[in-house]
Amino acid sequence: MEDNINLIKNVSVPEREEIIIDFARRLETASREALVYGEGRFAVLSANMAEAIRVNADELAREQPETAERVLRQACAMISRFKAAYPHRVLSRSVH
Repeated sequence: MEDNINLIKNVSVPEREEIIIDFARRLETASREALVYGEGRFAVLSANMAEAIRVNADELAREQPETAERVLRQACAMISRFKAAYPHRVLSRSVH
């Protein structure tokens, strides 16, 4: 993940947009896993951040690579903190 963030200034706009959308997907995955673990606040926060990133991906990729880098670093930090708190991957997402 960190490698993608470091490359963001040096790649083309379509590649930059794909990297940004990939981070949104990772945040959405972390959001779903957080629901399984009962972390409702993190789930909502990461889902909202993923949606904001997805909606603004085109603008971030074209006009503001520095801002995109900062946003992706924040997203990476959120995902890393969640993975540190819950290091085992969720195999089943059934919530009863």
